Amino acid sequence: MRIFSKNLRLQDVTIMYFTALAALMVILVASYQAPSNAVEVSSFKSTPSSPNLPLPMPFRVPLDPRKELQLAWNISYDNQEIYMQLRVAELRHGVVLGMSDRGELTNADLVVLWDSGTKSYFGDAWSDSKGHVSLDSKQDYELIEAKQKPDAFYLLFKRPFSTCDPEDYLIEEGTVHVIYGFLDQPLASLEQLNLSQIHMGVQRVLMLRPNTPSPTLPPDVQTLDVVAPNVIIPNQETTYWCFIQKLPENMPKNHIVMYESVITPGNEAIVHHIEVFECSPDMHDVPEYSGSCDDNMKPRKLDFCRHVLAAWAMGAEAFYYPADAGLPMGGPRSSRYLRLEVHYHNPLLISGRRDASGIRLHYTPSLRRYDAGIMELGLVYTPVMAIPPKQHTFYLSGYCTSKCTEIALPAGGIYIFASQLHTHLAGRGVRTVLVRQGKELEVVQEDQHFSTHYQTIRVLRNMVNVLPGDVLITKCTYNTEDRSKPTVGGFGIMEEMCVNYVHYYPRTQLELCKTHVDPGYLQKYFNFINRFHGNDQCVCGEVGVTEQYAQLEWDAFAVEVLDSLYNTAPISMHCNQSTARLFPGEWDKQPIPVVTAVLEKPRYPCEGGSLTSPQPTLDSSSLSQGHPMTHFSPGRG
Repeated sequence: MRIFSKNLRLQDVTIMYFTALAALMVILVASYQAPSNAVEVSSFKSTPSSPNLPLPMPFRVPLDPRKELQLAWNISYDNQEIYMQLRVAELRHGVVLGMSDRGELTNADLVVLWDSGTKSYFGDAWSDSKGHVSLDSKQDYELIEAKQKPDAFYLLFKRPFSTCDPEDYLIEEGTVHVIYGFLDQPLASLEQLNLSQIHMGVQRVLMLRPNTPSPTLPPDVQTLDVVAPNVIIPNQETTYWCFIQKLPENMPKNHIVMYESVITPGNEAIVHHIEVFECSPDMHDVPEYSGSCDDNMKPRKLDFCRHVLAAWAMGAEAFYYPADAGLPMGGPRSSRYLRLEVHYHNPLLISGRRDASGIRLHYTPSLRRYDAGIMELGLVYTPVMAIPPKQHTFYLSGYCTSKCTEIALPAGGIYIFASQLHTHLAGRGVRTVLVRQGKELEVVQEDQHFSTHYQTIRVLRNMVNVLPGDVLITKCTYNTEDRSKPTVGGFGIMEEMCVNYVHYYPRTQLELCKTHVDPGYLQKYFNFINRFHGNDQCVCGEVGVTEQYAQLEWDAFAVEVLDSLYNTAPISMHCNQSTARLFPGEWDKQPIPVVTAVLEKPRYPCEGGSLTSPQPTLDSSSLSQGHPMTHFSPGRG
């Protein structure tokens, strides 16, 4: 049997060959266009177990400076799930939303909406160490709704806090670095996408927040706006603007019971964070000032305005004090001067934009039962504590010892209801834990994705009762891989801090409970390491500590011995009253508190743990209804 006719021309064979090749390519492209484990959006239908729509979305933040992309979310602590809604003002060919350790585009957990030119798809994906994107074999993001509405396109989906998938991000307490981007062209295959080749951005948020109802404001509440005086935002990416505002003459003592942001319309994506500080009561006169906080010509007295009264950051709700406490403002022992600090983030270099944003303080003359206070925990600001250079991970710990809490706290203790963690640029994580009788009892606050650019005041889900004799340990994690010299403790941004400003009541005279290693033992360390390296001409004690650290030969041995010193040597305890004087007692060469039992990490449902209140299905009643009990405050320096 003949397959080809004698009369079949070469041209016909060529046409047949390319026709078959084209058919094969169509089949291959079609297979790429229909990934088996992604959801085709056009044919998507909600499942019977989907929650009733619309869901309340109490938490929201604009992701990009033009406000084209907005993220809103809600939390079900009962089911340990988070519901997210993306609002896309103008959907082109898709969007990318992701989470990574510190906002990197690599090794990120992603959810992607993309189109192939004919159909749209939704899928759980991840990026590798070079930014290449792959669809996840285990789809943990569940699509609930994808809908074009008159004002924008809305994408609603959910996922568990933990999926036990190594490609997925663990959503936990603390900062979440959210990455985002737009797709400007179709993708025949998601594997064609590389995040380094599209325009991406990063936004920092607190995903997990309290859902406790906010207290009712008293009927005699008054307001005071502390706002920028209609300034022109500089056309540079980052600006910290300072303004001095004077309180009314002879203002009596009041309690601040709530505060909220006042953002100039149109500037919501530029005003990054705001803080209001009270100046030192010892400063009887503070000069008027409105200008850059970093201006070398600003009045030096501004540096003595560091007592935080209120703070806000992008995406934050109003901050409410507990019903039986308020923060004192006014009265004979307070300052008449406030310093406003506004951080403008203007990456598009917009010029000529005016701003009068700030904080609205809600205060009452009807004093509540307790004055609220702020206490510093962690390490003293001193070069005695240092981080060696070229370290991927290095830990420093500061202690509030049982001896200090025993003498300074009332019999019933204090109740911590909010916390602000603070380090400088090398900080990567902060954790404060309560220890009672040698055993870790509970975590006060923890953030293992900490960023110095997002130092938020976080209201605790449950208040922490600290009793006389308890210990508070604040442990900070640092990375100095990009530094060739040691980083010492201090006030400069290239120096380091390890602090937790805890907000509590009832207010006590204890304002600072911090430590540092005993200086005498540190000198023994310098002497030992120099002799070990053959340097018998030790200048220990003849030059400052900063220079002694800088002169060391930093090999693995020197690092290991320093770490051992910090964890075993006696400490100097700063158990300070609000007058800056120590409480009576001996505070030098104190032993480091001993911890005999540490807390175990809770197990998630995917690890065999149980839900707090298992429910077969979820409706909006188990979600947060938007009670604003969380507040942010990025600090500087």
